[in-house]
Amino acid sequence: MMIHAYQEIYVNNAQTMLGDAFDYAINTCHISGDDFVKMFIVSSMSKRIENGEPACVAGKSGIELVHEIVFVTMQKELDVEPEVNYSRSCEYWIGWAVAYYQWYSDRSFKEIFRVLSFEDLKRMYYTLHEADISKFVDIVDSKMKEYYVETNLKHIRTTYGYTQQELSDFSGVSLRSIQLYEQRNKDINKASVDKLYRISKVFGCKIEDLIEK
Repeated sequence: MMIHAYQEIYVNNAQTMLGDAFDYAINTCHISGDDFVKMFIVSSMSKRIENGEPACVAGKSGIELVHEIVFVTMQKELDVEPEVNYSRSCEYWIGWAVAYYQWYSDRSFKEIFRVLSFEDLKRMYYTLHEADISKFVDIVDSKMKEYYVETNLKHIRTTYGYTQQELSDFSGVSLRSIQLYEQRNKDINKASVDKLYRISKVFGCKIEDLIEK
């Protein structure tokens, strides 16, 4: 079962907000794409979107998002009037598409932008901006798998043919924990001995087999 980052009802809002934010920051405020990505990642706003906080994904505009990010990261107020755009820019599409992939995959924005730079995404725009979003997801998934080699836990689980839900049911370890361990959003090396023991018992393997070297 695929677990997404937050409730689906907020996805379109998050996509529009991040799309508008990228367009406004880069095309109107003339912040470079790379710089805005860095500012966005280190700000608390990226985490709030990842968590699907309604006050953020459903309560803010892209312009408000940029103002907060700039204020927090650069300690300055922006005084730039938004421009009226009647078509989606390349920068809008980048924010829009990345917001969708983050929701779909439940990966952090930091992980996504570590694999795909702003320039990489700009190159993808010309062939993918008119395609279904699923094509973007497939390509990014492929690049993620190349960059993030699967964990020992995922390798053992898939070898035994268990789903994440089945492993959770058999071990008593929460589904969320298993997902986070497999995505390296949580360090399995720091898991409690009890959790590691329960997982290893399901597979009949040693605890050491689950640890990442």
